[in-house]
Parts: sequence; C-alpha cells; structure tokens
Amino acid sequence: MMSLRNTQAIFGLGYLEAVSEADILALAALQKAQGLNGRPNYVRDDINDKTAIGRFGWKANQPSLQQQIAGAFLGDIGASSPLYPEQNCPPVQKECQQQRHHTKPDLRPEMWEAITFWATALNAPAQRNRDDAAVQRGEKLFATVKCAQCHVPELKTGSFERLPQLANQTIRPYTDLLLHDMGPELADGRPDYQAGGSDWRTAPLWGIGLSKQVNGSTSFLHDGRARNLLEAIVWHGGEAQASRDLFAKLSR
Repeated sequence: MMSLRNTQAIFGLGYLEAVSEADILALAALQKAQGLNGRPNYVRDDINDKTAIGRFGWKANQPSLQQQIAGAFLGDIGASSPLYPEQNCPPVQKECQQQRHHTKPDLRPEMWEAITFWATALNAPAQRNRDDAAVQRGEKLFATVKCAQCHVPELKTGSFERLPQLANQTIRPYTDLLLHDMGPELADGRPDYQAGGSDWRTAPLWGIGLSKQVNGSTSFLHDGRARNLLEAIVWHGGEAQASRDLFAKLSR
C-alpha cells in the first residue's frame, strides 16, 4: 500500500528517544481522563528482537533512531545494512532482482553508528521571541483551544545510555508521541502496526517557524496538502475536531 509522505524534521530526535516509556504511557492515561484516545503504537524492534513503543515516523512505526536509519537506507535508497542485509526486491521488480548485489552491507557498521550518533545529537532550535507579548498571548490561546492536550508543550527525558548528555532534560517539542484518529479527511487508508488508516502520531512543532527559511516551503501535514499553518489546523478532524472548531471561532 502506498501513501504520500512529507519529509519530517530530523533535529531533536535524540531527546524524543530519551523520553521514558513510562512517561509516554502516563500521557496516554491522562488523555483518556480528558476524553481523548492518544495511544502508543507497538511496533517491531528488529535490533532487540522484541515489541516496543514506536516513536518515529508519521505513524510512529519505528522504535529507535538506529532502526529508523537502517530502514530508511534500505527503503529510500536501496542500501543494505547489518540489520537489513537483503535488498528490497519484490517479484514485480524484475530489474532489481537481476542486479548483482553485494554480499557485504552497503551501510557498514561504523557508518551506521556514526550517522546514528549524529542524528541523536542534532539539537532542536531554541524558541525565539519568548518574551514577546504576542508570542505569550499565542501560547495562552494555544492552551485555551486545547491544542496543548496532544501537542504537549513540555516533556522530560529520562536516563539515556546512548548519549547521557540528553538525560534528565526538560524539552519543549509539542508532541505526546502518541497516535490519534484524525478523521476521514486526513486518512490515507494505510495501517501501520497498530495504527489505523486515519491514525497519525502527534507531529512535534518545535522549529516549525523556521520551515520557510530551511526548506523554502511551508507545506505541512503528512502529504504536504496544507500550504501554511492555518490550513494545517483547519484540516484537523477526528479527535482534534473540537480544538479545530474552537480555533475557527476565535477572532481574526
């Protein structure tokens, strides 16, 4: 099954991996008490040969940055790795099957480790204009229309062996790392582990104000259909419909 995907930001991901599983589950329990249904996606952890909470990807289908990187190398550019040594050549891709493939992985272990470390350590941009009155008013309105229930402003990291400097930090990613049913209009009909066709992980919002400067684009949502933040908000449905309606009732 195919579904269009907008590229996601890759900064701050080490911090998101460092959030404890217990804290993610606590957020899910809190949201249930608020009448929402945020829930983790339980996915396959191929590195550790177990089931784990998914954190990365539009439907939270990857449990770790290390596995996300190996999966992207294979799925996006056809590069094998120690984790995924076989090329992704289904029967319909006859030319792929006819090619001579290396017996050694394209992504060597030391390369895989170096890229994983770089992605883990890449910091998120700091919030700008924190003391600006308009920014402070916007933050209050964000909470008033209940966007902050899912786009949780503040999280804390736990212990983190891969990069201890990221442990026990307060971060402001504006996500809960949970799946939410966003309604039929945003649905792509493509399930992913325990995520259904209309489920999406709450996208982190940190750094989003730099999208135009960095990407030359303000196309948002999973398929880039929203041309700006206003359109991204009003496309929200399902569990976010109430917040979307409160937003639409605000004064200009």
